[in-house]
Amino acid sequence: MKFGVGQSPRRLEDRRLLLGHGRYTDDTLLPRQSHAYFLRSPQAHAKIKRLDVTAAKTAPGVLTVVTGADLEAAGVGHLPCMAPQKHRDGSTTWIPPRPALATDTVRFVGDPIVLIVAETLADARDAAEMVEIEFEELPAVGDIARAAAKGAPEIWAKAPGNVALDWDMGDKAKADELFAKAARVIELDLVNNRLAPSSMEPRMAIGEWDASLQRMTLHCGSQGGAGLRKVLTNYVFKIPENALRVISGDVGGGFGMKIFLYPEYIGVLFAAKLIGRPVKWTGDRSEAFLADTHGRDHLTNAKLAVDANGKFLALKVYTQANLGAYLSHYGPFIPTFAGTAMLAGVYTFGAVYCHVVGYFTNTATVDAYRGAGRPEANYVTERIVDVASRELGIAPDELRRRNFIPPSAMPYTTALGTTYDSGEFAQNLTDAMKFADWDGFPARKAASKAKGMLRGRGLITYVEACGGGSEETAQVRFDSSGGATVLIGNQSNGQGHETAYAQMVSDRLGVPMDSVRVIQGDTDTVLYPGMTGGSRALAVSGSAVGKAVERVIAKGKKIAAHVLEAAEADIEFDGKDFRVAGTDKAKSFVDIVKTSFVTTKLPADMSIGIDETGSFTPPGATYPNGCHIAEVEIDPNTGEVKVVDYTVVDDFGNVMNPMMVEGQVHGGVAQGLGQALLENCVYDPETGQLLTGSFMDYAMPRAYDLPPIRFAYNEVPCRNNPLGVKGAGEAGAIGAPPSIIAAVVDALSDYGVKHIDMPATPEKVWRLIHARSAKAAAE
Repeated sequence: MKFGVGQSPRRLEDRRLLLGHGRYTDDTLLPRQSHAYFLRSPQAHAKIKRLDVTAAKTAPGVLTVVTGADLEAAGVGHLPCMAPQKHRDGSTTWIPPRPALATDTVRFVGDPIVLIVAETLADARDAAEMVEIEFEELPAVGDIARAAAKGAPEIWAKAPGNVALDWDMGDKAKADELFAKAARVIELDLVNNRLAPSSMEPRMAIGEWDASLQRMTLHCGSQGGAGLRKVLTNYVFKIPENALRVISGDVGGGFGMKIFLYPEYIGVLFAAKLIGRPVKWTGDRSEAFLADTHGRDHLTNAKLAVDANGKFLALKVYTQANLGAYLSHYGPFIPTFAGTAMLAGVYTFGAVYCHVVGYFTNTATVDAYRGAGRPEANYVTERIVDVASRELGIAPDELRRRNFIPPSAMPYTTALGTTYDSGEFAQNLTDAMKFADWDGFPARKAASKAKGMLRGRGLITYVEACGGGSEETAQVRFDSSGGATVLIGNQSNGQGHETAYAQMVSDRLGVPMDSVRVIQGDTDTVLYPGMTGGSRALAVSGSAVGKAVERVIAKGKKIAAHVLEAAEADIEFDGKDFRVAGTDKAKSFVDIVKTSFVTTKLPADMSIGIDETGSFTPPGATYPNGCHIAEVEIDPNTGEVKVVDYTVVDDFGNVMNPMMVEGQVHGGVAQGLGQALLENCVYDPETGQLLTGSFMDYAMPRAYDLPPIRFAYNEVPCRNNPLGVKGAGEAGAIGAPPSIIAAVVDALSDYGVKHIDMPATPEKVWRLIHARSAKAAAE
């Protein structure tokens, strides 16, 4: 069937995936495929005094054993950091060396040391037991507080005080001036807890070597193979880009974590060339906890200056960010430009100043995780606004209304220099409050109290920047039957790209959705680079598809003019048929496509077929925004928090597929709920040992934890792309943490609670309740 923009057809990919017909990296079985196992450091910080792999090399089934020394001898480069930042003094971030296999020192638990390749994974694991390693243990730093402490052990000699980054943004002098004039200053210390991305499909990789072509192939779940190819060829193996092919099949979740290059990808490619056979590594969940990039992990102090009427004057933020043992691909960018620029939120601050210090620690690297800095920034801003509401005695909705950027001010440049193109923040708030039955809350609170439960509500607003960045190119081509193929360089990780792009082509050209095929994930087939991240798939890549379709129509008009014996200027296209204006002479789009393969029916100078490309470079980001309202019930006897009601009103610009957008919001809210109430990646501060290395210790949200979610949207078109869309993939994870924490604080307000750090676990809530109860009894 033909489905237009604004409709909600079922996702094309779902039947294939739900019936088990998806093809993930682990489903790939190549001839003579061997298996890899990485022996990892059990120490958080230690010198490697002795490494002996002699016995492992002769173990049954072993094909090769690779060490860091082998990689260094072969000239294999280190993993690069692609986003160094400038320090406040103008100097550039120092990037520590990060070999794929540690050579002399290990710096976090899970740091790979030895790669064993064998006929079976069992053989490789057994051989790993024969590797002899003697460590000299060094003092470890397992969290920000210990890293920043005076006299703390230093991880890198070139990073005194473990400081990896000292950066700021905003007008400090103006902020100081406005703070001096403030009637009140509100202050809050808070934690953005560390998260493990925990994609449903763990990372895995297969390396191939074709000796006849002198060419490598990497199979792995990614968020864009071209980016991995560029880093591997230019920085690691130092070979031409066409000497490496990257293939990504179906990908079971990424959330930012699968954008990056990892040591295992280098290892399997090197080993495959060494033994002349494919080498497969399948990461298990324990390895994922140890070695995947993590997200968030900030300690923040925020100060808000307000005047006597509750108008926001200025905001000051000081953040300490954990960057891990090394600097990951985009690591330094996430707590700086990626997030900090959004601290102004939806408000008319006169000034905002932020100072960020990033620290090295003996932990896994920290990088982008769904939202990539914007959830962290929005959490800071909305929590300090919520605290101000209570301290000033102004209702949370009213305080926000007094400080919103009005629609009439758009485009609006914030105190941090970000220019919002559009947004109607007060309308989102009004709609959400009505949708959530805000006025009916006292009755619901009383009903909860009658059951012995505490009930609270939290209201927040947000805006984020996404859907911008570099150019994307799409190719749209047709076969002789009229079937369409869209080739595009980004990579679906479950978002529904196949449906979105097919729906666009169907809407604009009048062809059935199921006749449109979408190809991604093969750098040999898709010639143009692309990347999935920052909610760019529709705003940027979709706009590129639209540009390609425009060129398809333009060529179709030329063919139609020739076939219908009319001037090209007289040909009109109505979304299905080409027609000579003012006549009944017409040809369907599919007829014209079929004609394009018959050379005798084409103009002499026209190429056969219809195969067009389109490119789009966004002039700016998109700024999705909205309002979230959460209601929670708390059992004071156990401290258990249950989110019982949740309302979202978002502005995603023009909405192409409401069902898919709602699905993205639901998933984001689930992850945001996880951060607010459950998830916490914890290292021992002194030993650097990971204490939450499995789902027994790292609590993930389950269906039981999720409330019914009411969702509505306002369509305020974006001015920065031709589709008028705004990114929707990360918004739920941005709005959920502060709204849920605000609701928890509201429920505990009778106990004098002003703030609770994430995750608000039952134990933490119970201790707060009973500590305050005991204090009240003593008084």
